Amino acid sequence: MADTGFVAPFLTGVSSVQGASVTATLRCPVAKSVSAASASNYSYDASVKTIVGTRPFRAYNGLRASSSLDKSSSTAALKKTASGDIARRSVVITNETLAVPLIAEPPKGTKVDELCINSIRFLAIDAVEKAKSGHPGLPMGCAPMSYVLWNKYMKYNPKNPNWINRDRFVLSAGHGCMLQYALLHLTGFDSVGIEDLKQFRQWDSKTPGHPESFITEGVEVTTGPLGQGIANAVGLAMAEAHCAARFNKPDAPKIVDHYTYCILGDGCNMEGVSGEACSLAGHQGLGKLIALYDDNKISIDGHTDISFTEDVSKRFEAYGWHTIHVQNGNGDLDAISKAIEEAKAVTDKPTFIKVSTTIGYGSPNLANTHSVHGAALGDKEVGATRKNLNWEYPPFVIPEESYAKFRESIPKGAAAEAQWQKDFEAYKAKYPTEAAEFEKYFIKMELPEGWEKALPTFTPQDPGDATRNLSGRVLNILADEIPTFLGGSADLAPSNMTLLKKFPDFQKGQHHGRNLRFGVREFGMGAICNGILLHDSGLIPYCATFFVFTDYMRGAMRLAALSEIGVIYVMTHDSLGVGEDGPTHQPIEHLASHRCQINLNVMRPADGNEVTGAYKSAILERKTPTLITLTRQKVPNLEGSSVEGTLKGAYILTDNSTDNKPDIILMGTGSETQWAAGAAEKLRAEGVKVRVVSFPCWELFEKQSDEYKESVFPKAVKKRVAVEAGCSFGWSKWVTDDGATVTIDTYGASAPGDLVMANFGFTLDNVYNTAKKVLSQ
Repeated sequence: MADTGFVAPFLTGVSSVQGASVTATLRCPVAKSVSAASASNYSYDASVKTIVGTRPFRAYNGLRASSSLDKSSSTAALKKTASGDIARRSVVITNETLAVPLIAEPPKGTKVDELCINSIRFLAIDAVEKAKSGHPGLPMGCAPMSYVLWNKYMKYNPKNPNWINRDRFVLSAGHGCMLQYALLHLTGFDSVGIEDLKQFRQWDSKTPGHPESFITEGVEVTTGPLGQGIANAVGLAMAEAHCAARFNKPDAPKIVDHYTYCILGDGCNMEGVSGEACSLAGHQGLGKLIALYDDNKISIDGHTDISFTEDVSKRFEAYGWHTIHVQNGNGDLDAISKAIEEAKAVTDKPTFIKVSTTIGYGSPNLANTHSVHGAALGDKEVGATRKNLNWEYPPFVIPEESYAKFRESIPKGAAAEAQWQKDFEAYKAKYPTEAAEFEKYFIKMELPEGWEKALPTFTPQDPGDATRNLSGRVLNILADEIPTFLGGSADLAPSNMTLLKKFPDFQKGQHHGRNLRFGVREFGMGAICNGILLHDSGLIPYCATFFVFTDYMRGAMRLAALSEIGVIYVMTHDSLGVGEDGPTHQPIEHLASHRCQINLNVMRPADGNEVTGAYKSAILERKTPTLITLTRQKVPNLEGSSVEGTLKGAYILTDNSTDNKPDIILMGTGSETQWAAGAAEKLRAEGVKVRVVSFPCWELFEKQSDEYKESVFPKAVKKRVAVEAGCSFGWSKWVTDDGATVTIDTYGASAPGDLVMANFGFTLDNVYNTAKKVLSQ
């Protein structure tokens, strides 16, 4: 590529290497020829072909002309010796460890390569500038690796973004989304036109401030909260591996054969969720997962050395990944290509490619600073960057040569899909049963006819059981009936009752398994399940842990709700009934807090029929995630409970009133519903007209018609009591000012579960006494 910006820093013109000393010239993004003849400051480590030592200042970008640097330098001396002023900022003097690889200047690519790479950069620059908001630095630095990846290696059809065998791309560093939007536009996706780029970050645009899978076709997953994107990519790769293991045959064309690529940044690698997911990916040997790490060493606070100095590649190597380092990601297109080819050749483990780049590459005064991370460059700097990169085009104008090169992806993608279709027909001829299953359930994402008929129902004569046990029974039935159903627990399968008994584990070498072993990685588990579902191959994942530990995974649950994907959360040990484990494990505020989450159905079934109803709802609700909370302790099967009532969120369990005029309404959720039913019987014996309402899901009830809501909760009936072993927050909407709650607004205690429940008032007698008090008012 043209010499229009540089790796920061790299060496040119090594004039002598004598023993441990070196004389060389350092080059960096702005100071075009900073001289460093410094035998005392720098030494040459022949074993790694690297200059090591200290650099006496950080702000390379502040230099406008060459200057001699050494440990005795000071701000005043630099100002005195520089043959120009110091570019609108002071030079910060510090001794900082320096390790500069001995590499050549960026190799020259073709003129078209340079045009294409700069097309990405300037679409990002111009869109952010027009919006006066955004993150231009990442697209400017990542443009070369993205160009190589999308132009040379990725398999996709811009005119059919949903082709089942496309490669998946995730921008985990979602703040740099103009990179992705520019690529979608340049390669010919209909979802992002030039006018859409001009509407970046504006109301009702297809180019929101972070990638949103439900807004922009071609965006595979919603990213922005750092670290979750790479975890989603692990889920996408698991989905590919699972489908490939189940359907590919040695004597037929492969019908599932694609890669998952992910660009992640320093922030992603700092977030713990990335470690959780990537550790699991290494264990599982996901050979078709390739992550490209934008190693630019800049975050919002400044240089990453203020908080993040570990060897990330060594960490990934310990996870079980193959690792590669591209030292000059700003211009060495050959090295980027070779790294991706090497990654694709490694089939038994995922690959982590560290690509060292300069954030804001090409900006004369802001490159390699935190200032270019999250703000527009400004008119003056945009002009200077255009001049520096020899970009002669006005805003949002792309040369035809660039469009022509990028849009080779259209016929190439169409040909790839056509070849796949031909291969699928050949596969179908040999394996018609498997092909029919793949087409119906994995491509069209249909459910088997009559699947719900296999679900169990219960009567009061059936023995009671913990709802977690009833859940385990239903999970296994669903796995038998629905071939795309799979999932697992965060190391709690024996307690959550989530093991699928007829199916093997998903492990390296047996990716066909449907039991997912997540280990103690709740956040990673949630984000991985998002990726599995967003693979768009019909897979319906569930994940499980103790209800209290949803605290660890709320970020992933929120993105599932935002992305409109029906992940199923199986959460056991749902109340004070946990008992001896005490308040650290007893959820109190959790029901209320999850009910605050938009587009999340929170189900708390009271018995076996409601467990069945909760799962039926969860399977049918493909655009809304479902959280099912389940008891450790046994509950009876209740008179009047029903699957269909559960699907409405709230329904009348029993009622001895007429004309929709009960004297009082007792309502409950989960294990406490039995106390409402029992208290009602005592009140009825005294001549009171009592309606008992089971209320397993507020969100589903809110969706019912006004007529149905009135039939359950008549506005005229003000005397109401709600019982739930959680905090009172939110119940005032349903009990009214004349009602009362039997709830808990403090943390629990360690003791046997029934004793804890009783001491906090969750008994039939307390519900009865509370109802009597309400009736007397």
